[in-house]
Amino acid sequence: MPGSGAATIAATSSAFRAICALVAIGLLCGSIRCNAQIDGMAPWPERAPDTSDYGISASPEDVPAQPFDWTGFHAGGHFGYGRGQDDNTLFDPFATGSSSSFGSLYGGFQFGYDHQFASRLLLGIEADVTFPNFLEDGVAATRTTAQTTVTDKIDALGTLRGRLGFAFDRWLIYGTGGFAWSLARFLETPGLTDAQDQVLRARAGWAAGIGAEVAFAPNWTAGVEYLYADLGSATAAFPSGTRYQSALDIQTLQLDLNYRFGGPTATPEPTEPWPIGSDNWNIHGQATFIEQGYPAFRSPYQGTNSLSGKSQVKNTLSATAFIGIRPWDGTEIYVDPELMQGFGLSNTYGVAAFPNGEAQKSNFPIPRVDIARAYISQIFGLGGEQEMIEDGPNQIAGKQDISRVTITIGRFVVTDFFDVNAYANDPRTDFLNWNIYGGGSYDLTMDKLSYTWGAFAELNQKYWAVRAGYFLVPTVSNVNSFDDHIPSRGEYTTELELRYSLASQPGKLRLFGWANRAAAGSYAEAVALPITSPNYPDITLTRQVRTNYGFIINAEQAITTDLGAFSRITWDAGQTEKIGWTDCDGSVSLGVVLAGTAWGRPADKVGVGTVVERLSPEAREYFAAGGLGILIGDGRLNYQMEKVLETYYAFSVTNWATASFDYQFIADPGYNADRGPVSIFSARLHAEF
Repeated sequence: MPGSGAATIAATSSAFRAICALVAIGLLCGSIRCNAQIDGMAPWPERAPDTSDYGISASPEDVPAQPFDWTGFHAGGHFGYGRGQDDNTLFDPFATGSSSSFGSLYGGFQFGYDHQFASRLLLGIEADVTFPNFLEDGVAATRTTAQTTVTDKIDALGTLRGRLGFAFDRWLIYGTGGFAWSLARFLETPGLTDAQDQVLRARAGWAAGIGAEVAFAPNWTAGVEYLYADLGSATAAFPSGTRYQSALDIQTLQLDLNYRFGGPTATPEPTEPWPIGSDNWNIHGQATFIEQGYPAFRSPYQGTNSLSGKSQVKNTLSATAFIGIRPWDGTEIYVDPELMQGFGLSNTYGVAAFPNGEAQKSNFPIPRVDIARAYISQIFGLGGEQEMIEDGPNQIAGKQDISRVTITIGRFVVTDFFDVNAYANDPRTDFLNWNIYGGGSYDLTMDKLSYTWGAFAELNQKYWAVRAGYFLVPTVSNVNSFDDHIPSRGEYTTELELRYSLASQPGKLRLFGWANRAAAGSYAEAVALPITSPNYPDITLTRQVRTNYGFIINAEQAITTDLGAFSRITWDAGQTEKIGWTDCDGSVSLGVVLAGTAWGRPADKVGVGTVVERLSPEAREYFAAGGLGILIGDGRLNYQMEKVLETYYAFSVTNWATASFDYQFIADPGYNADRGPVSIFSARLHAEF
């Protein structure tokens, strides 16, 4: 319908959330078998090869090698680049036509079934769903006239296709074709009923292409595929009377990774060794769904960045694949494709210690794809005693010299490697609050999804480690583009990690220092602007290259084998606007985490943590004058320190899935004694392999 409303949008978004959650968790379930095979364990009994033709005493080496069998179900993910053409006509009220090309990175998931005949001919069927990269946000065309601006977006697209191919043992080549669809979102700015009126439409068409796959390990195949899709036309009519019509097609070139259920087994042996040894690569995955909300609370006034005083419920979803390969000894490469969807409470505004670490600062009603991490580590062993590195996400199992130097370069989160804490570090598994699991006043350099580009070096010894790094900073506060003035601008970090035992229990102390050299505004200069200035106090008018700096004291201590404690003390200079993390100039956090051994559930855990935060005097004056930060800005400020208490119980459903229940009490949200307190309730479902 013209000007389809919030109910339609919410229903569509909920449907996509459900599909994504079910597929992600289904893939995780299926991958339990894959993980067992990688570790050399048989997940279920396999039928021994028939040796009747070779005599009762036939030995394994007498059994002929068997070719790869492509028959069976498969599921996996894909990532690639798409380039398309959008032919459109805008009626406002007179018709004007236009044509534009667009391009984006795309990614998603697929599942299907193949049957290989004795002749090596293969017939199959496959369905896929694909989402655009978060930066381009699926924009296919933008039309602007004197009266209006209309944006044409692809929210999602997918196909249902047949496959006809030929197998050459581990290689498969095929042609494919079938039905194609997409979900289109049309936006008009300014809208008649809102800042943006929007219309959702489904497109239908056809797709055809070619591809090739290779089996590189038992049950795992990788491939490349070219696909052309004609997605047909769609028309949108807005409440203003504006009409828009477009037709588009798209060509994509993508890489596929599939897990094949019921594939080859350990015996008989394949025709030749697998090209990648099982100890030189790994694949892990996770999916996390969080539902979070609160009842109405005291809110006598609200500003642009306030937490709404009305009750609300929001949710977030993420699904990540962790792909690692060790091409040769000492070198490890990791790539983490990720799907993200959802909204933080009040669009992730209103609390400096925001209550959901999975809430992205960019809000996505439909999933968006990103290469979250892509980096390479080079490890130089220095000899002596060795330690065993356990298999895990972004960590390939194997022995390493304890005394070693590691150099890492690429895209990641700085806190993947710095300011780590065993008890408070990951909102997918432990505390949800930003400044309980994170560094409080540490102005973490990041895009809107927490990632940056950089490099660091680490010297590791048995009882200590030291690491130092350089990372790109955003061009200005809270954006997705990075400053390329290297190395004169950037984030510079150093950390000393000390390892010790206290009462026979292990502990760690980390001393972390950082400095950001970036284009940033001054709180004091913004307040000193003429009050008649537009948007006073407009800190963007004071931006120039400035330095902000600070430190963190980070401690973790095991008290017993089941009980551990943690604490962070953070401080920064507090003179400039923040470039990436949150509005905080100092914090103290502490807490404990207890495993459920005492009540017969050792895989469960309960955590209790708290954080108290402050603003510098200059920041207080700025926000009291009506200034806006990354997360806060009520228009005025009756200053008090922001205080958070969080507790959670994580219930182990299986060895790969956990359900958590979380409660947070926030006093003086946004450092404002006129608002709150607010009680926030959360439910979290996390699955991993």
